[in-house]
Amino acid sequence: MATQLTVRKRGLAPPEGRRRSPLARRDAVAGMLFVLPCFALFLVFRFGPAVAGSLLGFFDYQVGGSAKWRGLANFRRLWHDPVFWSALKVTLLYALFAVPTTIAASLGMALLTRRGFRGVRFFRSVFFLPVITSLVLTGAIFRWVFSAGGPWSTVMGWVGLGHTAWLEDTTMVIPALALVGVWSRFGYGMLILLAALQNVPRELEEAATMDGAGPWQRFRYIVFPQLRPALFFLAVIETTMSFQAFDSVYMMTSGGPAHASYTLVFDLYEQGFKYMDFGYSGAIGLALFVMTLVVALIQRLILGRDK
Repeated sequence: MATQLTVRKRGLAPPEGRRRSPLARRDAVAGMLFVLPCFALFLVFRFGPAVAGSLLGFFDYQVGGSAKWRGLANFRRLWHDPVFWSALKVTLLYALFAVPTTIAASLGMALLTRRGFRGVRFFRSVFFLPVITSLVLTGAIFRWVFSAGGPWSTVMGWVGLGHTAWLEDTTMVIPALALVGVWSRFGYGMLILLAALQNVPRELEEAATMDGAGPWQRFRYIVFPQLRPALFFLAVIETTMSFQAFDSVYMMTSGGPAHASYTLVFDLYEQGFKYMDFGYSGAIGLALFVMTLVVALIQRLILGRDK
């Protein structure tokens, strides 16, 4: 009993049954009132449409017409649709190229600009610039870059790899789109990892250096464990963005050539806005959501758990 009283007197444990003061309760209510408008807008314009779009998967709906309940009919159609499975394969292949490359580029640039040197802020700004560049403009530019007479095919010809237009090649179109995705997103990941690197104690790295640890050993045993939460967050964000790739695909290839870049979101778009089959489009969206959730849980098991 004496020990418990001593701990409480020193402020190491809060007293039991402590109640908020009227001023604290008033501040909490005021804070919630300030947050409420943004929260309401989020529910109406973000959460609401997402739920409504998912529910459309169970209906047969046409614009201007009535919705008819179809149950799991749209999902059975999805299961037997070869176009859906082809789009799923393309989406997974795109993510397989884009996600690891983006994370590696983000980590490399974060490590490169971590230390203070002359012009480091300029380089950070330049690396982040693609993130705030319009994806439509980016797609239009890179469509020219990867064209038959563009800079990329010219350089490939100089090194003896031929003047192939990657966007017209069913084998190289996915790597080309993935490179554009990496270029447009690695700056965001760089800032996330750069912020995490600032929290790594320099004393640990200095002590490891004095003990004879090399750069790779310091990164593996000191820096990388500190980056696990940021890497998990970045992996989930990049996977979600890759699964939702649409802007660059629409601008650069429109799903071609021969459906080689026909992603799930592009399939969702065409079913909804080209064929006006919003029920089937909603089923594709719900399937994409479930797939993204499953992959995020797997990433949580691999990267998110504590060692």
